[in-house]
Amino acid sequence: MPEAPGPGLVEDYLTLGLRLGRHIDGMVDAYYGPPALAHAAGAEPVVTPQRLLASARDLLAALEAGGALDTPVGPEDSTAPARRHWLAAQVRGLATTCAKLAGETIGYADEVEACYGVRPSRVDEEPLAEAHRLLDDVLPGGGPLAERLVAWRESHAVPVDLLRRAVDSLADSLRDRTRELFGLPEGEHVEFEFVTDEPWSGFNYYLGGLQSRVAINTDLPVLSTGLAHLVAHEVYPGHHTEHTRKEVGLVRRRQWWEESIFLVGTPQCLLAEGLADLGLEVAWGRHPEQTVAEHLRPLGIRYDAEVVAAVSNAGEALGAVRTNAAFRLHEDGADPDTVVDEVARWGLLPRDRAVKAVEFLTHPTWRAYLTCYVEGFPLCRAFTHGDPARFDRLLSEQLTPGDLIHQIATDAASSAPG
Repeated sequence: MPEAPGPGLVEDYLTLGLRLGRHIDGMVDAYYGPPALAHAAGAEPVVTPQRLLASARDLLAALEAGGALDTPVGPEDSTAPARRHWLAAQVRGLATTCAKLAGETIGYADEVEACYGVRPSRVDEEPLAEAHRLLDDVLPGGGPLAERLVAWRESHAVPVDLLRRAVDSLADSLRDRTRELFGLPEGEHVEFEFVTDEPWSGFNYYLGGLQSRVAINTDLPVLSTGLAHLVAHEVYPGHHTEHTRKEVGLVRRRQWWEESIFLVGTPQCLLAEGLADLGLEVAWGRHPEQTVAEHLRPLGIRYDAEVVAAVSNAGEALGAVRTNAAFRLHEDGADPDTVVDEVARWGLLPRDRAVKAVEFLTHPTWRAYLTCYVEGFPLCRAFTHGDPARFDRLLSEQLTPGDLIHQIATDAASSAPG
């Protein structure tokens, strides 16, 4: 492991994130940086939100003024402006969280934009209604659409005693494919565990040292229709792959210690979730269902590949239901029970799964986080445009949502006629 950074703005950034984590459980998603900084932040009195906000604003000003990122100070290479740009975007997100903690009133859309680098917007009901019509055409059986979809989904529940074998089979194959496409650091390793009483379906706890612990939530039955996506998202070529690639390439080789902390409420999260959601498509193609079936059917797990593909295509627009629900909760002040009903209706979900979705949206740490999924996936898909080399950049470089938006616009301009 390289030497820890000396005094400079990177150390200030790590300290700010660790101090903020004393206020918000889950704010520090991962940390494998200098132990002395974590020990100092944990041993000192909790820093007030007002002081944290002042520190964040001072740090942002110093970054924009060209202050030294770390010491010893040497000639900055050609990537330094991009590194400084990335750090400034991160600090803007942290400053927004500090401002909320300090009692400042920030509108939901403003909070999302400041934290994650994109501005969310409500979606009209017509695209959602069109998705319902398309689903009605491809789903087997008769009767009300919501009942048919719920029954079809729940019929794909993976028996608990087969879940471990299914996860291992998918992870092993996705690991081989990820190594083939992008490479994996020697010594990387993942452990899976099954948990309950969490607001998410899966979570990657990156431990540093190229090791991850991945928790899969079994509060609700795990469905075979989404299991491969879950494994690809959390592990290969998703979160675990990104963390290990950046630990080796940025922290160990380049000594960019800012990558040793992963902080909720920052643009880093939007791209991480976007690339993770894109992972299965990158590994096994736009229609991976037949490959998934080859893993699940021999285990006796139901997986209707053709119908899964059709339902996935028809229902892709329904991801926006969560954005509308967030606006209803946080901008309109709608009653959560009412929003549960709306999520169930437009998302075609059984009430227990709609309750789980709204639980995520009302969690103080995660309420704005859903934008990372709703906006991150299409942004990363448009940026990569089917090119593995572009996806490799997401795994190995410091990029912001604005960087991707600029590149997408450049690509469009270069391909325009005339």
